[in-house]
Amino acid sequence: MAAPVPFARGREADVFLLDAGTVLRRYRAGGDVVGEAAMMAHVAGYGYPVPRVVSAGGPDLVMERLDGPTLLGALAAFAVTPAAGAELLADLHRRLHEIPARLSTDPADRVLHLDLHPDNVMLTARGPVVIDWRNAVDGPPDFDVALSALILAEVAADPAGPYAVPAREMLFAFLGAAGGRPLDLLPRAVAMRAGNPTLSAAEKASLGGAAALVRAAVG
Repeated sequence: MAAPVPFARGREADVFLLDAGTVLRRYRAGGDVVGEAAMMAHVAGYGYPVPRVVSAGGPDLVMERLDGPTLLGALAAFAVTPAAGAELLADLHRRLHEIPARLSTDPADRVLHLDLHPDNVMLTARGPVVIDWRNAVDGPPDFDVALSALILAEVAADPAGPYAVPAREMLFAFLGAAGGRPLDLLPRAVAMRAGNPTLSAAEKASLGGAAALVRAAVG
């Protein structure tokens, strides 16, 4: 059997092309993807757009290969406006947060992606599809919104960044469309990002300014 072909590389995982229709996502630090696959199956059962899982075991997740660019790529190519991207992101949050929790018995809890940003949304022929469910858990929807807003604000708060201006526009539009009370859980979102081992020291140092921008956007 031929070795899988390297296809893409993320912060935590490598993606390999297996054939025309499937890819292998392998986490470099190991771990077990069974829980991730189970959450994907759970939301797919409610019609939420996720890649079809072929198999899952250990650090390896075999899924359908998706066509099309990421939302981030479409924004960078000016194929999607920041306002339209914000509305799409908010809609994906709303749809996700209508899904009952997979394991929690708290009726207020819903499924949270906890990494739902433009680079984790694929714009495919069948519509937007959300990828990378590594962090998904049950919990309060405002936490999911706060974390997505913080990630957008990290880009927007970098004055030297090439995407700072459109990211700021998208942040303000996203928070206006998403609603809820994300500021209540913003400190928790900051703490989660600060504890992320894949972030550089400079990225972690920017979290204070990013959180201030989120507060300004809501205010």
